[in-house]
Amino acid sequence: MVSVGNRNMFALVEEDLKEMTQNLKRLVGAKHPVLYAAAEYLFDAGGKRIRPAIVLLAARATQAGNPTERHRRLAEITEMIHTAALVHDDVIDTAEVRRGIATVNGHFGNRVAVLAGDFLFAQSSLYLARLGSLEVVELLSIVIADFAEGEILQNLSQFDARLTFDTYIDKSFYKTASLMAGSSRAAAVLSGSPVEVCNGLYDYGKHLGIAFQVVDDLLDFTGSTESLGKPAGSDLQQGNLTAPVLYALEEIPYLAEFIDRQFSTEGDLEKALQLVHTTHGIERSRELARTHARQAVQSLDVLPSSPARQALINLADYVLERVY
Repeated sequence: MVSVGNRNMFALVEEDLKEMTQNLKRLVGAKHPVLYAAAEYLFDAGGKRIRPAIVLLAARATQAGNPTERHRRLAEITEMIHTAALVHDDVIDTAEVRRGIATVNGHFGNRVAVLAGDFLFAQSSLYLARLGSLEVVELLSIVIADFAEGEILQNLSQFDARLTFDTYIDKSFYKTASLMAGSSRAAAVLSGSPVEVCNGLYDYGKHLGIAFQVVDDLLDFTGSTESLGKPAGSDLQQGNLTAPVLYALEEIPYLAEFIDRQFSTEGDLEKALQLVHTTHGIERSRELARTHARQAVQSLDVLPSSPARQALINLADYVLERVY
């Protein structure tokens, strides 16, 4: 359950999300037992289902009544795309565990994982085409392209202490915010909403996604290995320079020496982590996340007051709550 305080933000769409999880396993089909087993393993592993929940809440916020079948299918497609991207991410990062659970590549091997990710992308594209909206097809196709762009950008910028903040934000958008933005707008499009509402929901997803990614990057420095499901500081160890490090480099330029030599000397990584904690990098990153969360909430001004709109606002609070 995703909640802020005692408020379950997804109460409005909880039953839809439960049904979605079962539908996802049916949607992938059973043409190949190994691929089906991988997909079933993925969807049974759970997760917060934040992305499809945003689609379903956006659907409720832009029309009277329950989400339509097209909205429900869009939510399923969104989760399929997100899951496919995670599978490929884990293969690229050679990650065997995600949030304490074995990854598909850790469980089935890299070949099956790559095929499972490709299979999910292909299936999502098929169901996307069947929605019958060219604009929605374009929106989600851009998202899939953005995932690849984000991975390429991350790969090219590893251990690059001259990485600019603009490039970091671009990478955060491609890897996380693009799907939230594109699927939020797609929900409004399927509701037949006016352009300003569609734009507002796109901006909501964009800023919420960037805030979400910044918080994830923060947790790499402030979370425990147990809570992260991976070793703390693993992003930095892999050369992925995030907001706390970029801010720290502004205050302590010689931190770049450790990064440039890829932490090859014993104790380099530990010293670099200590240096980040001695700067204002953590707090400045929190403020960056707060700024984008506020912008996300402001983007919802285009919507009339409703329980669904309030749930979307509460979701921005939840994103920030993860680092406090």
